[in-house]
Amino acid sequence: SCCVDEVAAEHVGAEAVLHYGPACLSPCRKLPVLHIFGQQPLDVGRCAEAFRELYPDRQSRVVVLSDVVYAHAMGELEQQLCPEYPNIVFSRVVCGDPPGPAPPREVWRFGRQFPVEAPGGLQDCAMFYVGAEGLALTSFMLTWNCCPFSSFDPATGCGRRETLNVNRALMRRLYLVERARDARVVGILVGTLGVAGYLAVLQHLRELLRQAGKRSYTLAVGKPNPAKLANFLEVDIFVLVACAQNSLLDSSDFYRPIVTPYELELACNPAREWTGNYLTDFRDLLPGACAHVELPPAVPAAEAVPDISLITGEMRAAHLCEPPAPQLPPSTTLACRDQTRALAEISPAASFLESRSWRGLEQQLGQTPVSKAVQGRRGIAIAYEDEGRKQP
Repeated sequence: SCCVDEVAAEHVGAEAVLHYGPACLSPCRKLPVLHIFGQQPLDVGRCAEAFRELYPDRQSRVVVLSDVVYAHAMGELEQQLCPEYPNIVFSRVVCGDPPGPAPPREVWRFGRQFPVEAPGGLQDCAMFYVGAEGLALTSFMLTWNCCPFSSFDPATGCGRRETLNVNRALMRRLYLVERARDARVVGILVGTLGVAGYLAVLQHLRELLRQAGKRSYTLAVGKPNPAKLANFLEVDIFVLVACAQNSLLDSSDFYRPIVTPYELELACNPAREWTGNYLTDFRDLLPGACAHVELPPAVPAAEAVPDISLITGEMRAAHLCEPPAPQLPPSTTLACRDQTRALAEISPAASFLESRSWRGLEQQLGQTPVSKAVQGRRGIAIAYEDEGRKQP
């Protein structure tokens, strides 16, 4: 896992964590962490040659990023390229948040820190990534979508200009925003228990969905997969709270789409507008962060401007509403569960689950008769081998 397993460390009473292998460099909540990235081999000469082929103009403004396993070789690469390229900038791997507000001409994101010396800011720079294609590169490209990207894969020794259609990827993400606007029931997936601020963003999302008039359920299912999430048929869309690298989950194989906290904010917060800057770190949405947007006041339903769904063509509510009054007073939320006079709290979600005919796999020990195993049908669903034959 790229995230530090702080929960497992707390179970054994650890006072610090040594994290080996790939890392997203997300800051932890409590324990100090020492990262051991490892050192994968890198042909620095071939990498420098590929860089010169991709950027023949010696005055090019380029920011060099790298996977953490190749950070050990960036110093040697810098010595070879800096005399030829005066405007090249090498990023530095850092762990944790900056001690204070970052200077205006400095970028501190994804565990990388580098200065921006271009007059027009970061949009006047190109990005050169040293590492294999993966979630880290995709997250970089979506976040800094105004910059052209090139990469060098140390495993193949080839450099290339990245042909990932960022606009098409963003169109796919904006389509998911429309799906989130149409959703009425949202499942909040807890994908991390160690990244700092995850409890705050969970509370932030619950409050956002409550004011948007949507029901929300918090689910801790471990690593999401289609089989797990298919058990929650009543959920219209899921939002994944995870680190910056794992939040961009391809949900094409899932029964319901999965969005990021930023995409859910675009869908439910009328004050937040699409500016072209994509955010993958959920901590940027919290109060006091660089991209936090306050929720506007609630609007009465009679004064709300109607909105039309771009997917279904139906009218929908696109404004924040006052939270509905509780259906049951506090004195009636407890009821007798059985003859032993045990008390149970009435939960709308549990009541709805009880109404379902199938509630998942149950052991039912001692209730199922024992039978001898027999050979079943063979083939595929549209053409079993014994189909069409008379059964004896």
